[in-house]
Amino acid sequence: MGLPRYKTLVDAYANDIRAGKLTPGTRLPTHRKLAAEHGLALVTASRVYAELEAMGLVTGETGRGTFVRDAALPEGLGIDQQTVASDMVDLSFNYPALPGQAEMLRAALKQLAASGDLDALLRYQPHGGRPHERAIVARHLASQGLKVDASRVLITSGAQHGLTVVAMALLKPGDVVATDALTYPGMKVLAELLRLELVPVPAEADGRSGPNLLALERLCKQRRVRAVYVQPTVHNPLGWVMGQGHRQHLAALAQRHGLLLIEDAAYAFLADNAPPPLAALAPDSTVHVSGFSKNVATGLRVGYVAAPQAWVPRIERAIRASTWNTPSVMTALVCGWLEDGTVQALESAKRKDARKRQALVAKALQDLPYLSHPASYVAWLPLPEGARADRVAGELLAQGISVSTAEPFCTAAHVPQAIRLALGSVDLAMLRTALSRVREVVELSGD
Repeated sequence: MGLPRYKTLVDAYANDIRAGKLTPGTRLPTHRKLAAEHGLALVTASRVYAELEAMGLVTGETGRGTFVRDAALPEGLGIDQQTVASDMVDLSFNYPALPGQAEMLRAALKQLAASGDLDALLRYQPHGGRPHERAIVARHLASQGLKVDASRVLITSGAQHGLTVVAMALLKPGDVVATDALTYPGMKVLAELLRLELVPVPAEADGRSGPNLLALERLCKQRRVRAVYVQPTVHNPLGWVMGQGHRQHLAALAQRHGLLLIEDAAYAFLADNAPPPLAALAPDSTVHVSGFSKNVATGLRVGYVAAPQAWVPRIERAIRASTWNTPSVMTALVCGWLEDGTVQALESAKRKDARKRQALVAKALQDLPYLSHPASYVAWLPLPEGARADRVAGELLAQGISVSTAEPFCTAAHVPQAIRLALGSVDLAMLRTALSRVREVVELSGD
């Protein structure tokens, strides 16, 4: 028995794309035209493109059409592909580090080895962390404008684990979670795993102020929204810091519609004089999540959640179900650094480092419409009219530079043609050279 006609068409397109007969960026016929040319039902023509998209060979863009994808470009470049070749300049993934941090770790391990409670670190810990360590994290939060009792703080294995246990404990499959149209990819992965429905909220018109709260209000009237995932302070990837009025409006909206606010503060330490966290404005409806990956080191995998008291037992159960407790040695190290001022010193140094990197961005990308925060480790670069992000990323990859396309960040149907530049993983000289090449490739992409 022969293959169904649509399968034969799928194979023919796939072969032409892989053989280079259809080059990256080629616009394919509309669904209706494809159906008419091959005598297919419209739904069958749509199925052809759906299968090609599932194979990673094409991308469909609402209002623009279906395009051949650069097959040499890894899916989710810079997000799912965290291992970058040693000779590759990595502008796709952030692991900001400063000179001397390895020696700091060596000294901290020696100090920990000389401490009197090593035996306690070899045993199971309370699910939310040891009480004195929760108190240390609570004092750290107070220095950031969020005063919470230590009993409301739970220690997790990094901020991503914090998001995971919050979602496991407080949400259920099918729940609608509103989020920015461009957002942190880890939340997208988590929503897919837990079968949550992410619904995009557009940004304000300037792209710098935060989510459009009028659009969120309309969404809450149309759908039964359970939660809002938000990054109010140094957004990834757009870099915004929501103003005080915007935060108060969001807090009021959450109270009016009974929303759970999930506040991700992973990059918040980079902003000087930021408004108070959402959890300080809406303490009964906000779960505040952050960690020590960006301000200290990605390998430590220590994070925390600050939650309303009524939700703490449920989140503790989720920690028990997922990890039982966080690694006690790593937690002890981080808490020691919180107590002796090391974390605060690292945050200050990284703010200065990020500003130097943003100065290089401003010089290299001047006159281009990029978005960023003056002390962040990311920059968002929309591409010229007619340019395609997969082709730009593919050309840069061929030159030894890895960047991220918009696809992993996008929750909306229409994926913008843009790239995200992660600035924290290479030295300043290498970053300066790489940014110059980025500009050259982007300018040629619009021709």
